[in-house]
Amino acid sequence: MKNEVSRRTALKNLVAGTAVLGVSAAIPTFALEQHTDKTLKGNVNHAVCRWCFGKMELDELCIEAKKIGIKAIDLVGPKDWPTLKKHGLDSSMCNGAEINLVDGWNDPQFHATLIKNYTEMIPKVAAAGYKQLICFSGNRRGKDDETGLKNCVDGLKQIMPLAEKHGVVLVMELLNSKINHKDYQCDHTAWGAELAKRLGSENFKLLYDIYHMQIDEGDVINTIKTYHQYISHYHTAGVPGRNEIDDTQELFYPAIIKAILATGFKGYVAQEFIPKYADQIKSLRDAVNICDV
Repeated sequence: MKNEVSRRTALKNLVAGTAVLGVSAAIPTFALEQHTDKTLKGNVNHAVCRWCFGKMELDELCIEAKKIGIKAIDLVGPKDWPTLKKHGLDSSMCNGAEINLVDGWNDPQFHATLIKNYTEMIPKVAAAGYKQLICFSGNRRGKDDETGLKNCVDGLKQIMPLAEKHGVVLVMELLNSKINHKDYQCDHTAWGAELAKRLGSENFKLLYDIYHMQIDEGDVINTIKTYHQYISHYHTAGVPGRNEIDDTQELFYPAIIKAILATGFKGYVAQEFIPKYADQIKSLRDAVNICDV
């Protein structure tokens, strides 16, 4: 897969599971070969983001993920949940209620649509036995931090009682606004944490994307220590480039994962890198092993 894959495009196609990936009637024989990876330590709940392996059929990804010891697939919607259940994998971060990455909760003009979408999706997530549903601040479009916070609170508070009733956590992702998502508002951890404080609900948390936050604010380990109580999910990728988390990039993931575990974190760490090497499954296996501290 080329490095020019756009997550924005991929997520647009995957919203509500609308990217119906062909499920082969006969799974390729190579996918059924018995393979035993080294035993994982069990300290980390490993997951992988679906969109990063979009050229691979979901059945195949599930089979290979289970061989590695991965427990869940990130960023899939309702139409893909039966495939995950068939393979005994969790949906660690559900999607399908968002409009897109740029039209979000910080703008009242989108509240009616978002409230409708999330009101319909939250019970579905709960009925499927899942716990987390992604959401986005949206782009600033000239709004200062305070205005964006107020607008997010005004919109989200209208669906928080439903999320609490069904035991679903709404998780807002932190994205960098420097390179990948220009003008995105929830681009610093402190802003997201302030939103969580104002909402005052255990059913609203943050998705701390290590790649994105290294770009926009750095100081990853100290930031995790400071704000961990507001974080329920983590994404990984190499900086720069968003590729493999090997020694070609600047982050030392074993230390970061140890810091995450030291906070008492019991959620999922999901690989969200774009493979640049031909053997994508090897890249995924290596990334899991790097993070398996």
